[in-house]
Amino acid sequence: MLDVGEATFQADVIERSVQHPVVVEFWSPRSQASQALGPILARLADENAGKFLLVRVDIDANPQLAQAVGVQTVPLVIAVLRGQVVPLFQGAVGDDEARQYFEQLLTVAVANGITGRAEPVGPGAPAADAEAEPEPDPRYEPAENALAAGDLDGAIAAYEALLKENPADAEAKVGLARAQLVQRTRDVPADVRTRAADNPADIEAQQLVADVDLMGGHVEDAFDRLIRTIQQTAGDERNTVRLHLLELFDVVGADDERVTSARRRLMTALF
Repeated sequence: MLDVGEATFQADVIERSVQHPVVVEFWSPRSQASQALGPILARLADENAGKFLLVRVDIDANPQLAQAVGVQTVPLVIAVLRGQVVPLFQGAVGDDEARQYFEQLLTVAVANGITGRAEPVGPGAPAADAEAEPEPDPRYEPAENALAAGDLDGAIAAYEALLKENPADAEAKVGLARAQLVQRTRDVPADVRTRAADNPADIEAQQLVADVDLMGGHVEDAFDRLIRTIQQTAGDERNTVRLHLLELFDVVGADDERVTSARRRLMTALF
């Protein structure tokens, strides 16, 4: 976590966002909602261990920066990816809701080839003589390097090789699901929503629209669509859609409340 101002915003936010997502919290010490949200964001930044950098902007100390961004009320949380602003949320939210926003942000980052990790910065960064953090697991380096290079085929192959060695590797399973999602949504036909609306039995169209919805952050819409399709199909087609839905569960995360709710509805649809 890093405090930034008008003088350092370009270097600490815009330039860093080329390598990894930067989450920006606009806050005020006069705002109780800001005081409540700050510790939640700090915990999530620690949990993600460098997958994004959290920076804070005190709007009272940086009014021109707040005006340039269009901040009307605080707290306001945005993300920056390769210099482009991605709105996240406004107002105080709880741990679970904030975690869901960040999971979607990281999925979008991967889709854009932004997979670098932020180094610890700010007052909480380890001192030079402090005990070094454990090195990243080298098993995942081929997949992560392929993602960083935009080589989705290479990343998928690397994750599949890891799962062949250890089918219980949860990190590889999630990585594979996310890479495959990005690959499927790279070249989406312009008429796919029309196809899905005109023909509910077109499972390929239904699955692709669900993928697009998930990438856009519309998680519940994606789940609802596939569960409805499962209810309207049978046999091999039903199983195909079920497996696709389980892949999307992996992308979002097993601990997400929306996944828990959708699993219950899936069971009802199947039985």
